[in-house]
Amino acid sequence: MTRRDGADDIEASRAPLLDHLIELRARLIKSIIAFVLAFCLTFYFAEEIFRFLTQPLAQALADDPDRRLIFTALQETFFTYIKVAMFAALCLAFPVIAGQLWLFVAPGLYRDERMAFLPFLAATPVLFLLGGALVFYLIMPLATEFFLSFEAPGGDGALPIELEAKVNEYLSLVMTLIFAFGLAFQLPVLLMLMGRVGLASSAGLAKRRKYAIVAAFAAAAILTPPDPISQIGLGVPIILLYEISILGVRGIERRRADKRAQETGQKTV
Repeated sequence: MTRRDGADDIEASRAPLLDHLIELRARLIKSIIAFVLAFCLTFYFAEEIFRFLTQPLAQALADDPDRRLIFTALQETFFTYIKVAMFAALCLAFPVIAGQLWLFVAPGLYRDERMAFLPFLAATPVLFLLGGALVFYLIMPLATEFFLSFEAPGGDGALPIELEAKVNEYLSLVMTLIFAFGLAFQLPVLLMLMGRVGLASSAGLAKRRKYAIVAAFAAAAILTPPDPISQIGLGVPIILLYEISILGVRGIERRRADKRAQETGQKTV
């Protein structure tokens, strides 16, 4: 093979890679545009969104109308609203971002692989929303009551202990819990995908159940604030999701075995 032929082979192999990079750039640009447009919308409603996120605390302090949130830095509230808007924009733009990712990856998959992967992609935002809803409507009210129980009225020479929550610290707590629960609720997607490609089995997952329980509460201790309500509130759902994952992987194995039996029967005939 001549030197010119070798150069032609290199150019031929480079062209598809260049096409993929161009397409990836286009997908990223569309995702960024979707995020920026969503951010412009959510920043306009950032104050209302933050007020919605403070409802668990507001309800816990409803008996005392003088309670408040404070900020100690001049720019603190402004940057808090930016964080709120970015968080809401990411949630709002996620379908577009996930769709662009899917459009980039799907052409490289076989039809049966696309049909197998698509339900997991659709389940991801649903499970994240379920985790966030569990935080907002159950864990945050319970955790708020737990933290407020450490207030003390003072008297007899002792100073009162009273909560004056900071705007950015409250938002950081809520976002940490929502992300922790949202990510933890992706466990069935991860394990069932592993079962789909043969990296995990229902028997293996069931055998490692005791290690999973320890890992669940260890993850809960790392991802949540150091209070028992948040840690138990995350650890128990992780264990339940792990059990659901075992059932899901078992169903995948059963369908795979039925398909192989059917193919074997067809070949025998």
